[in-house]
Amino acid sequence: MNLSWKLIVALGAMALIRPLLSGTGVLDMIGQPTASLTVTLAITIIWIMIVITKNVPRPVATLAGAGLVYGIAAIIISGILSPILTGELQGPLTNPLAIISVLITNGIWGLIAGSLASLFKKISKE
Repeated sequence: MNLSWKLIVALGAMALIRPLLSGTGVLDMIGQPTASLTVTLAITIIWIMIVITKNVPRPVATLAGAGLVYGIAAIIISGILSPILTGELQGPLTNPLAIISVLITNGIWGLIAGSLASLFKKISKE
């Protein structure tokens, strides 16, 4: 079965709300780390609900892909915005191991979310 790359990219892009809220200071105003964890949980729940309601045939691969898309986008955005905002390149692009870490972390996030979606789909069919 083929993956819906349009959905994967859309879900990954949707997760960019987290760094947007962080970069604008909203998460700091709410209070860290609770705000970041709450936003991450909300994104995860939305991802799961979307793949369940759309009856996505491969939720694990779809959400793992969404996590990777998010990681890649976050790395690119950080590389573009950090020199503009701080005058120097900061973030994962300054350290190859950080790039790998970001991709692994977000891939695992998507993998866990996809596994939960798959489990919920299975339970709902019983």
